[in-house]
Amino acid sequence: MEHKSFEDEDITGLMNEHFVNIKVDREERPDIDNIFMKAVVAMTGQGGWPMSVFLTPEGQPFYDGTYFPPEPHYRMPSFREVLLSVERVWREDRQKILESGEQITQHLQKLDVKRGSASALDPSVLQEAAMQLAQAYDWKHGGWGGAPKFPQPMAIEFLLRQATRGDRMALDIALHALKAMAQGGMYDVVGGGFARYSVDDDWLVPHFEKMLYDKAQLALAYLHAYLITDDEEFRRVCEATLDFVLREMTHTEGGFYSSLDADSEGEEGKFYVWNLEEIQAIITNPEDATLFLAAYGVTQGGNFKGHSILQRGLGDLLIVEAFGIPLEQVPERLAKLHAQLLERRSARVRPGTDNKVLVSWNGLMLTAFAEAGRYLQRPDYTQAAARNADFLLTALHLEDRLLRTWREGKAPYNAYLEDYAALILGLLALYQSDPDRRWFNDAVELAEGIITHFRDPDGGFFDTRADHRGAALPSQGCPG
Repeated sequence: MEHKSFEDEDITGLMNEHFVNIKVDREERPDIDNIFMKAVVAMTGQGGWPMSVFLTPEGQPFYDGTYFPPEPHYRMPSFREVLLSVERVWREDRQKILESGEQITQHLQKLDVKRGSASALDPSVLQEAAMQLAQAYDWKHGGWGGAPKFPQPMAIEFLLRQATRGDRMALDIALHALKAMAQGGMYDVVGGGFARYSVDDDWLVPHFEKMLYDKAQLALAYLHAYLITDDEEFRRVCEATLDFVLREMTHTEGGFYSSLDADSEGEEGKFYVWNLEEIQAIITNPEDATLFLAAYGVTQGGNFKGHSILQRGLGDLLIVEAFGIPLEQVPERLAKLHAQLLERRSARVRPGTDNKVLVSWNGLMLTAFAEAGRYLQRPDYTQAAARNADFLLTALHLEDRLLRTWREGKAPYNAYLEDYAALILGLLALYQSDPDRRWFNDAVELAEGIITHFRDPDGGFFDTRADHRGAALPSQGCPG
């Protein structure tokens, strides 16, 4: 929508003539996103992004939607038509809009009334949740739900924990899901790391955007699966994912970037796909080329717009049968060929990087590096975790206040509950890997800050501090 609508001169002309236009980064201001997403769901029955909300001058929503195309498409009005229609109603029947905005505001306020429960949690709840996940599981393709299919690392982590309590079915589901995703497509077998989701049912065609929080949670899921099973495949995926973050998503001072775009050179996925001739030119050894093309089912026609997204077609055992090589040599041989493709791919035009550093997402990745450093005996991972923690505690922690986001030396927004919680968990994980008392002491200080500034006297915690202002005061600019 940014490229097709907001860069269209006719559309932006209408926007600038009739509206005050405010673009919100939902990752920097989740509080604003949460308020207006509730409005979108209330008015349309569903949510999503990009989110377009029309407000009265007092900030009350009266019309909204998610994606509006630049031209009418499948019964969807164009964004131009939406703008003209809203402007006309505002001019001709403004009172109707004001009344609608007031009604929606009152509805949203009712939704915020707390609905507490006095019932205690029982272990049977965990068993019931595992059973529901089992009943909804896709045994053919792996994962849950249809396209677009998301990886669901939190569900997998829950099942792995159930497995440690003796639930064999939970273990089978978790391992099946992890193996299905690791075959490639949504997982980048060449460079490591996962795309945000798959646009199809079998994880082949990803939405090529790479998000930091996905990689943090998935790296931990594969690490924990390795610790339970001792299966080297899970370790390889975990390490390749973390190595990718170190290589392509890490600031020189230790912060982790938020994401990589899906597009490069104006084309989604161009950076990641291959054609037959290109692979044959890179892998010059005929036997290696034949093995690689068979392993990934690469053909002249490809599987994605005339190109190939790499996804394993032959498993290791079938490769052993077809090529007569020892089973233990298959991963090593393929890894060397991946490295050759990665070197060539590094010369391509890279997707754009969202270089803001978000504390909550960094806290997740801090945990992943700290745990992986400890359990895989990778001191470089522990060092990366320590550098990240030091950066967050220096550039985004001002006196008694944690800040939300950092970019190029500026940290303009106050942190939210999720930022405090994620950083605390990351620091505790790091303290177990690197017993520097600083990590523990800072975790305690942040936890005390939650109790002091976020606690609800009636129980639970608010998402924002009691003195939350959204943006930090000008004097709260941080070094970096």
